[in-house]
Amino acid sequence: MAWFEQRHQFYGAELRLAHITDSHLFGSRDGCYFEVNTAKHFIWVLNALAQEQLDGVVFGGDLTQDHSAASYALFAELVAQSALECPLFWVPGNHDDLTLLTQISEGQISAAKLLQCELGDIMLLNSKGPTPAGWCEAEHLTELQRQLSDGDHAVLTFCHHHPLPIDGYLDKHMLENGPQLLNTLVNSQRVEALIHGHVHNAYSQSFRSLPVYATPATSIQFAKHTSDWQQHNTGPAYRLVHWTAQGLHTEVKWLTN
Repeated sequence: MAWFEQRHQFYGAELRLAHITDSHLFGSRDGCYFEVNTAKHFIWVLNALAQEQLDGVVFGGDLTQDHSAASYALFAELVAQSALECPLFWVPGNHDDLTLLTQISEGQISAAKLLQCELGDIMLLNSKGPTPAGWCEAEHLTELQRQLSDGDHAVLTFCHHHPLPIDGYLDKHMLENGPQLLNTLVNSQRVEALIHGHVHNAYSQSFRSLPVYATPATSIQFAKHTSDWQQHNTGPAYRLVHWTAQGLHTEVKWLTN
């Protein structure tokens, strides 16, 4: 199946999305990642999202920490038990298994990768490579370029890995062909922004005038601007995206301890 074959249609003159990422769940609700109970943090975020009157949620990858099938089942269970009513979509992270993600994609959790609305398209990209670093396969980039050439309306894109260096520890695991992806997006003259996860903190960058935003994790955050891998429990966070005829507005919301 082609990556962008499954589609979802939004209705309405405006679109309100949330981006959440890097839940790092375990097979048990008691699992902790750097002393953070990741299930509790994820529930905390889901409860906050339920108050935001959203049209959809994009999960940015790294669902699992222990790579167990039970962690995927827990993700689906927590979403189902929450008050969140809108559909939830996903992109894969380096920790994730595409088969297990697909298995939980039913009902509220959707495997659609091309989301369409009156204002344009939202394209959910695959940056999962064979190592913890990211890699967009040539076939995927070709399909992306074909989709971008088919129309002239605006596009918002999401992926897991960061395509630009952040001057931090995780640059060793960034999207290795990030410039190729970014040039594909910019050259289309359609893409409004790229939003990613993976770096466990908030960043705002640009590439050839294309805004590139990073969303903090629902689990634990990583210190900025250091080559050391430092973790800080500053609380979970999520990103809101409000798309109107006037353009895109995005902000990060923190749920502080």
